[in-house]
Amino acid sequence: MTWELLIPLLAAAVQSGTPVLYATLGEMITERGGVLNLGVEGMMLVGALTAFLVAKATGQPWLAFVAGGLGAAALAAGHALVCVVFQGNQVVSGLALTILGAGLANYLGTPYIGQSTPGFMPFDVPLLADIPALGPILFQHDALVYLSFFLPLLVWLLFHRTRLGMHIDAAGENPEAAKAAGLNVFGLRWLAVLSGGFLAGLGGAYLSLAYTHLWTNGLAAGRGWIAVALVIFAFWRPGRAVLGAYLFGGVMAFQLRLQASGANLPSSLLLMLPYALTLLALLFATLRGVRSGAPGALGTNVEPET
Repeated sequence: MTWELLIPLLAAAVQSGTPVLYATLGEMITERGGVLNLGVEGMMLVGALTAFLVAKATGQPWLAFVAGGLGAAALAAGHALVCVVFQGNQVVSGLALTILGAGLANYLGTPYIGQSTPGFMPFDVPLLADIPALGPILFQHDALVYLSFFLPLLVWLLFHRTRLGMHIDAAGENPEAAKAAGLNVFGLRWLAVLSGGFLAGLGGAYLSLAYTHLWTNGLAAGRGWIAVALVIFAFWRPGRAVLGAYLFGGVMAFQLRLQASGANLPSSLLLMLPYALTLLALLFATLRGVRSGAPGALGTNVEPET
């Protein structure tokens, strides 16, 4: 493969991996707080639709982007209510969240199928965009891609350099000890779930505001499930989440180019490639020891104080 083909492919990998990176980091925060949320796909779809509708009504992409995050956070609040307050089954609640989010997005979004909306357009970062090879790959994108470059570092700083992040970790690792130390475990878990939902919504908003600039049902196309898998692949570490998201984005971009080039392969087989990669990533994580980075109390509800 020549540089003329490889550089655009890598640039496409960054763009395709960006919404997955947002969602993966969000799920990582949620799980490090001890709450498993399998509703990422539904939250991304609600975030995408909310952002699309707000952008169409106001013409303000940044306002729409934040609205997408808030829309998904509102859905995540239902998960927190069920799991943190009422001690419901986290797996069942997460699956219900995906079904509810997909149903809402399809029902409310159907009248807008095929319609476009104002959003974010690519622009070159002065000086950096002119760096050979690296410039076209990293610095000729839209503002939301550039914003995503900082998010893994911010999440890492949250958990390694701030008291709040350490408290969220404590709520996910050993909630009883955290309560004994005087921490508000319920408040921390609520914060983790809402923050994770907000980031998942931003990932969905990226799809409608920057990736496609239009609405179609099923816009997330399984990216939410891949984000859940990538949290395991990343061993709950933000840096490895970047690797997983761009690897997935690269495979997705590669299969699209194969289809466009008229490769003599069934299109269904090519569409399956990103998800096959996800299974391989999970297998790799399992072989490495999937529990090596998992929060100690992940998926375990905490009994309310009496």
